[in-house]
Amino acid sequence: MKQLLSLLLLGLLSSAQAQDTPNALFQQGVDAFFAAKPKESVAAFDKLIALAPDSKPQLWQRGLSLYYAGDFKGGREQFEVHQTVNGNDVENAAWHFLCIAKGESVAAARKVFIPIEGDSRVPMKQVHELFAGKGSEEAVLKAAEEGDGENLRNHRCYAHLYLGLYFEASGDDVKAKEHMLKAAKDFSMDHYMGRVAQVHVKIRGWDK
Repeated sequence: MKQLLSLLLLGLLSSAQAQDTPNALFQQGVDAFFAAKPKESVAAFDKLIALAPDSKPQLWQRGLSLYYAGDFKGGREQFEVHQTVNGNDVENAAWHFLCIAKGESVAAARKVFIPIEGDSRVPMKQVHELFAGKGSEEAVLKAAEEGDGENLRNHRCYAHLYLGLYFEASGDDVKAKEHMLKAAKDFSMDHYMGRVAQVHVKIRGWDK
């Protein structure tokens, strides 16, 4: 009996240890986010950082979770540290902007908007111009019409996702909902950012 108990305890210990590896904690953070549980997602990513501090700059996923958890200051800091390892990504600049816009104001976000060069993905150039106050909704939508098939669907998904986020940060919930539902449903994609749109509508209660 003692031997059996010892084996059971060892099994439980091994299982617990397996759940606390960096990879397991990362997956827990992702899974919680996709389940529309951003606070639980942040907790898992924070455990990962405690275990492997050098991982923090890479964890843009944590920034998204912080945004939806309402920790805009923490999100801003995460996207700033991610910028040090990923300097040419319009999406990082956009989420940094969104955290400041929600936590402070759009004007404050524009003052420190991160300049980006070299992101050739459609329609990221137009998304960056929109957030910078130099572009338009129409320009983003027009750029997204490039390509066909799955590429076209993906471009439209990204366009409507970032238009939805932009309008929500700007205080236009009607347009935000319109665009986000298109990203989440009409042009849904099963990659991380496509699923962000789906999480967004769940958290906001727009999927009902």
